[in-house]
Amino acid sequence: MTQVALESTVIAHGLPYPQNYRTALRLEAIVRDQGAEPRTCGFVRGQPVAGLAPEQIKYFARGQDVIKASLRDLAIVHARRLDAATTVATTMWVAHRAGIQVFATGGLGGVHRGQDYDESADLTALATIPVLVVCAGAKAILDLPRTRERLETLGVPVIGYGCDEMPAFYTRTSGLPVDARCDTAEEVAAIWRAHRALGLSTGMLVTAPPPEGAALDEAVAREAIDAALNEAAARGVRGKELTPFLLAHIAQSTGEAALRANLALLENNARIAARIARALEEQ
Repeated sequence: MTQVALESTVIAHGLPYPQNYRTALRLEAIVRDQGAEPRTCGFVRGQPVAGLAPEQIKYFARGQDVIKASLRDLAIVHARRLDAATTVATTMWVAHRAGIQVFATGGLGGVHRGQDYDESADLTALATIPVLVVCAGAKAILDLPRTRERLETLGVPVIGYGCDEMPAFYTRTSGLPVDARCDTAEEVAAIWRAHRALGLSTGMLVTAPPPEGAALDEAVAREAIDAALNEAAARGVRGKELTPFLLAHIAQSTGEAALRANLALLENNARIAARIARALEEQ
């Protein structure tokens, strides 16, 4: 069966209710429309689940008693039978465990600005878990050049889906080149098959720009990001709370334009991931 993994952090901690619930169902519907089966991932009472039921998705969307779990948290979540939403890194782990090769998300975690040792577990997951991840690049609030460099150092191939440089989440360009451009799902599937046939154990990143009509203007995005970073510093926001704070601040300061871009790229990535998953089945 052709399957596509979807994360649950965007449901439990990324969007407000009920928009998050509607978005989760919409992403699953898009994957099905493309001929694949969606598998929204999460931990329910400490157990990894690749394919949350609709009532479980609604529970996650309400956010009560659902924590955000990275790879370091999984043993604690399992031992204490907690409910946990999965990040990019933990969704990769759940997907690989369930035999799912393709995963669609919004933006990748990476190296944080101004922090020499602060980088997301998403990067080490890509270096060690062989799952193909479709995203709109790294989150624009990060240090994008250093994140691109880390991906190269970790041996993670970066493919541009219809683009020659990595998108920057809200915007379509970043000035950072990809390793190869692919214009069809079949091209991506061929590279992923070769990657696996060679015995390479890393994941692969497929970056797709947000749709033109929804992407933010670069100057608008830069101004909103700088303002959000300054506000976070003034309030002392850091750690797990930093990313959701920044994204919420950016959404508010752009009059919801950033939120519309976020929703559009999530849908676009789900569509592309399903096409790649189908191409893998057909080749």
